Amino acid sequence: MAFDYKKEYKEFYMPKTKPSIVEVPKMNYIAVRGKGNPNEENGEYQNTIGLLYGIAFTIKMSYKGTHKIDGFFEYVVPPLEGFWWQENTKGMDYNRKEDLHFISLIRLPDFVTREDFNWAIEEAEKKKKQDFSKVEFLTYEEGICVQCMHIGSYDDEPVTVKAMHEYANLQGYELDITDTRYHHEIYLSDPRRCDVSKLKTVIRHPIKKK
Repeated sequence: MAFDYKKEYKEFYMPKTKPSIVEVPKMNYIAVRGKGNPNEENGEYQNTIGLLYGIAFTIKMSYKGTHKIDGFFEYVVPPLEGFWWQENTKGMDYNRKEDLHFISLIRLPDFVTREDFNWAIEEAEKKKKQDFSKVEFLTYEEGICVQCMHIGSYDDEPVTVKAMHEYANLQGYELDITDTRYHHEIYLSDPRRCDVSKLKTVIRHPIKKK
């Protein structure tokens, strides 16, 4: 049975539909940075997804080739994630999607080193005849956050976000979105295959003690 991060780390990937506080440790990611409306067909955001999965599956299937990763075990590729922000904006303005900056992410298993990652970039470029130079190895420690499972359209997120902030405030915390701490989404549903009313998205915001 392949290791499934969503099932093994439910506290990070399967929170309840009521807000909760979580401390997120340091993790390594496959990452691509960009800007623009995520809904734009063939836009920058949509083009990053193929880059991420190209590297994710090169690493996942590496055991079938000659490159052997020390400590490798079979696993399910973790879900797509995204850090989002808008310059000179407190919080998120959902009406200005064209001004969004993002870092698209897929978590890496801890056994993947930078050397393994660099091999995967070279391997993917060679096999897919595609430029993967925008893809980076990102180490990030998110720290204390408030999070909640959001069910439904991405445009309806403000209702969930408001409940998260109210809960954090009652627990003695305040919002701490900065230039290095972001609005974070984890996508558990594929919007191409799932009814918009049933989309599952983990929303996570950084907080600090008042």
